[in-house]
Amino acid sequence: MSAKLPDKYRYIVVEGPIGAGKTSLARVMSERTGGMALLEDPDANPFLPRFYQDRARYALPTQLYFLFHRATQVRALSQPDLFAGLTVADFMIDKDSLFARLTLNDDEFALYRQVYAHLKPQAPAPDLVIYLQASPETLVERVQRRGVAYERDIPDEYLVRLAETYARFFHQYDAAPVLTVNSENLNFVDQPGDFDLLLRRMIEMRGPREFFSMGS
Repeated sequence: MSAKLPDKYRYIVVEGPIGAGKTSLARVMSERTGGMALLEDPDANPFLPRFYQDRARYALPTQLYFLFHRATQVRALSQPDLFAGLTVADFMIDKDSLFARLTLNDDEFALYRQVYAHLKPQAPAPDLVIYLQASPETLVERVQRRGVAYERDIPDEYLVRLAETYARFFHQYDAAPVLTVNSENLNFVDQPGDFDLLLRRMIEMRGPREFFSMGS
């Protein structure tokens, strides 16, 4: 069943820590609205499996690969076609430094910042950011359940720190309206009614910050 969003939504970003369900929701939203999905491809990063096995050694190449890839993806958004339809992304370039600060040591982070400044990756501000939240325990359970081979090496404490870092980031983020979604009891893939509830909240959203949870 197709869905209609207001014309004010041309560029929507779905964000959240590993296991929050951002890629699944971005896919469902693009399919239901007829929009274009702009998705990351973490499996294409050759350093990522090794990063989860030896974070100190592979943090920098992993992060730089993602930076170059994300910068390439958002470059097309800097000159949007005025008549283009909706684009739904499962990442925002602003969060790249979030991962970098979490995983790199001070010297590596200084180098990363130089590379970032040289690239000057820019994208238009989203019309809406959907920030998916879930408890660290839920994130751990979801990552284990989906069974991606290299994700089995992700330490639980890393997912906890990542969830906390995302929470701090979006507490301060004000570059675009943010709809924070508690995804604990929502299943946008298998329960179409859950997506319909989210869609209604997006349509009715008036303020720059709102919160959506099942039953709220």
